[in-house]
Amino acid sequence: MEPHVETPAEEKQIYEFFLISVLLKGAISVAEVIVGIIILIIPVSLFLSLLTMLIDATAPFPFIHEHLVEEAGAYGAGTAVFLAVYLLSRGLIKSVLIGALLKNWLWAYPASLIVLSLFLVYQFYQIATQGSLAVIAITIFDIVVMYFIWREWRVVVHHKLNK
Repeated sequence: MEPHVETPAEEKQIYEFFLISVLLKGAISVAEVIVGIIILIIPVSLFLSLLTMLIDATAPFPFIHEHLVEEAGAYGAGTAVFLAVYLLSRGLIKSVLIGALLKNWLWAYPASLIVLSLFLVYQFYQIATQGSLAVIAITIFDIVVMYFIWREWRVVVHHKLNK
């Protein structure tokens, strides 16, 4: 049985969703790098004060506000260094992979899926131990992004094989 081959309209739609999800992931990755740098530069107490003020100003619902303030209050100096290194490494790795995906480099598709899968394993651990709503949202988004990377990879490979 031959695998399903997408129509040109389906390929276009897959590419559009792929592009949107990868660009959003890229923006998030750049933000992770920026936040990682900020955490390293700004003292933890000042960072937490600024974060709490931001949460106070933007959280739309009391439940979300309370949850975000509680999560922000759980971080100390040791956690801040770990978080900074984690965000920097995660953001830089994903930024490189997203750049390669946008250049349509074939190796980037499976590499991105592997790297995002490894991040998912850690995120599932975080969800199991901390139950963070933010991590749950990021995990769901990562799964969606992975789906569109996989779908676009299938289209790209199909075209390369049929040249």
